[in-house]
Amino acid sequence: METSDERGAQTVNWRQAVSREEIRDLLQPHDLRSWGSIALNWAIVFGTAAAVARWPNPLTVLVALFVIGGRQLACAAIMHDAAHRALFRSRRLNDWAGNWLAAYPVWSDTDRYRPYHLEHHGKTGGPGDPDLGLVTPFPISRGSLRRKVWRDLSGQTGWKFAKASWRRTFGRIGVDASARKAAIGVAASNAVLLAIFTLVGHPALYLLWIGAWFTTYTLVTRVRAIAEHAMTPAALEPNDPLRNTRTVVARWWERLLVAPNRLNYHLEHHLLMTVPHYNLPRLHKLLAERGVLEGGCVERSYWRVLQRAASA
Repeated sequence: METSDERGAQTVNWRQAVSREEIRDLLQPHDLRSWGSIALNWAIVFGTAAAVARWPNPLTVLVALFVIGGRQLACAAIMHDAAHRALFRSRRLNDWAGNWLAAYPVWSDTDRYRPYHLEHHGKTGGPGDPDLGLVTPFPISRGSLRRKVWRDLSGQTGWKFAKASWRRTFGRIGVDASARKAAIGVAASNAVLLAIFTLVGHPALYLLWIGAWFTTYTLVTRVRAIAEHAMTPAALEPNDPLRNTRTVVARWWERLLVAPNRLNYHLEHHLLMTVPHYNLPRLHKLLAERGVLEGGCVERSYWRVLQRAASA
């Protein structure tokens, strides 16, 4: 059985395996690539909505809800990069784009998410980790996981989140300047979405955005949380970054639906949290080629993670 000292040695090895020059290059944001990620995200949203307008039937609506739910998670991923100031070189542009092109449309706020999320990085898997409640119940039974999935897809989880979000933003606009800013952003960005669909003659398409937020977005957010930190080998020793966070080697359809913008490379993100998302695959390749990930928590698919999550 490995000792704590051996695990600590592996943690040091990842820094020895990657040179300072390589790290410096990995940390550099490339504005065009960030714009490309944002543009692709919204192109998929509007393209999916256009497909429903062209072929309106229950099947296209169902597919659209899952695709758009994945794109809403992609918005959360863009906000996440912005929270780490890894989206654009300009801080002003970084925060503006993170809010108006990603966070506000999905009822989030980069400015208030940042301190919460940085606390998660500082206390990953240990006491005080604000995300601990998302992953500690696992593994659970298959029946329990099915009930969670049903609550997500039936909108019950989304309604719970909506009430909490309302209290956090619109419920505090009279006493909290940051809440007022977020409330304006959420209302204005969603009004723009509705206006776009109205201008092209299909205002009802906005219901796809709302419907996905209440259903498939909550489901893929749950899957993401389970995959990133639940049932990791370092449950008893959370300070080991190679074992308290999981990377999933995602297939193309998993990247479309549950792991947009390289969210699947979460172990690498925790090692170097300001690496832009498009550089994470390169960091993963470097670590894998140099043997660092042999001792890391890497899974081959999201399905395998969910099977473990429902194995109690």
